[in-house]
Amino acid sequence: MTRIRVGTLTRLLLGKPVADELLAEARSRISARPAEVPAPTLASMHVGSGGPFAFYLRQQRRSAESVGMNFREVSLPEDASTAQVRERARALERDAEVHAVLVQHPLPPGVQFQPCVDELSPEKDVDGVGSVNLGRLVEGTPTHAPAVALAVLDILRHYSVATRSERVAVIGRSPTVGLPLALLLAGHGEPGDATVTVAHSRSRNLSELLAGHRIIVSCAGVPGLLSRQVVPAGSIVIDVGLSSIADPNSPSGMRAAGDADGGGLDGWVEALTPVPGGVGPVTAAQLMRNAVDGWSMLTGQRP
Repeated sequence: MTRIRVGTLTRLLLGKPVADELLAEARSRISARPAEVPAPTLASMHVGSGGPFAFYLRQQRRSAESVGMNFREVSLPEDASTAQVRERARALERDAEVHAVLVQHPLPPGVQFQPCVDELSPEKDVDGVGSVNLGRLVEGTPTHAPAVALAVLDILRHYSVATRSERVAVIGRSPTVGLPLALLLAGHGEPGDATVTVAHSRSRNLSELLAGHRIIVSCAGVPGLLSRQVVPAGSIVIDVGLSSIADPNSPSGMRAAGDADGGGLDGWVEALTPVPGGVGPVTAAQLMRNAVDGWSMLTGQRP
């Protein structure tokens, strides 16, 4: 594990070393399987094209292939209905050659996400966002927990950021990221046992609300939300937000941005995850570990 250097300069908590550890574990488990057991297959389903999906798909494919996992892209047209997406999810659930299924979200307007992902069994719901897995998360016994929430815990664990008895703020209350993360942070054991505050778009006076919090995790998707005026000095910021903003210096005219004003917070906070290069690669690697877990359950392999 890598310890944070205490000092006046902000430490970047890079995702790559954390992701490398997760991928190495997944690779080892797959390579150790008996010859008669097929390698796991991850199916990633998306509706339409463009936006962040292309980046996510490339990252997922690279991660899967790097650990010896089969990757299957399942693309539906932009005008697909909820019924069509549900039917494709049912087909993947019935497919014995597929061990893990990811439904990319958010889906286009008019397509309901939850009924689609609920067509999957808890084992194949690799992102842990189906109703059964989310319900079991409340009980503390999910088959899979959401990969992005687990990625935050992976980073805290790798960099030896203690959460026990600490005040932790989670900005964002989505049922697939913010709320599951808050539950995990408040759960028993490290990284957990935290006193958690959940803030959201209706929260007032964010700077006052965040005062006294040692760790701040933002998954609001609002570029520049976290500035020196809002974030307590010396805190640790985990930036889950990912947005595209205009950048005339970029070949595409756009660039990725997180919720944190990285330049403004440099030297102000103790540690910060960059965007890109922070939570993103760890989420992709954690997804591989979830997929291997599901494959182990479905094929009877030892964890």
